[in-house]
Amino acid sequence: MRHIISILLENESGALSRVAGLFSARGYNIESLTVAPTEDASLSRMTIVTSGSDEVIEQITKQLNKLIEVVKVFDLSDGEHIERELMLVKVRAVGGGREEMKRLADIFRGRIVGVTDKDYIIELTGPGSKLDAFLGAIDCSLILETVRTGASGIGRGDRILKV
Repeated sequence: MRHIISILLENESGALSRVAGLFSARGYNIESLTVAPTEDASLSRMTIVTSGSDEVIEQITKQLNKLIEVVKVFDLSDGEHIERELMLVKVRAVGGGREEMKRLADIFRGRIVGVTDKDYIIELTGPGSKLDAFLGAIDCSLILETVRTGASGIGRGDRILKV
């Protein structure tokens, strides 16, 4: 099962590599990883998307909590949460295909953020399934380049990751 694990950790050099090392040493796969400072400059929030049984996720959580830099670990998948991902996709857009590509971007609530006479760069945000659906709706030969951030998530209501 897919899990989104949010980690609050001290913002210091080497913290990211220790977390990634924990995953690789135990053979766990990281599907996506995002990290950035929080409103408190001494802390960073890391979001890891991984897959595994409940036992595997429990083991990952226990191992993460043992790391000195880790302040708090929170499995967003355990309850209500909002998840978003950002994607930039460069697509071939020439002749009549320009209007079709613009229409498709509008349908998926994307924005065209870059234009040349041969291509568009389209920005989309949403759950990964929406971004996958957009890519599936485009002829593969028109996709020149794709960049995705990986998932970020936040708990709904009283589910807060804070010290």
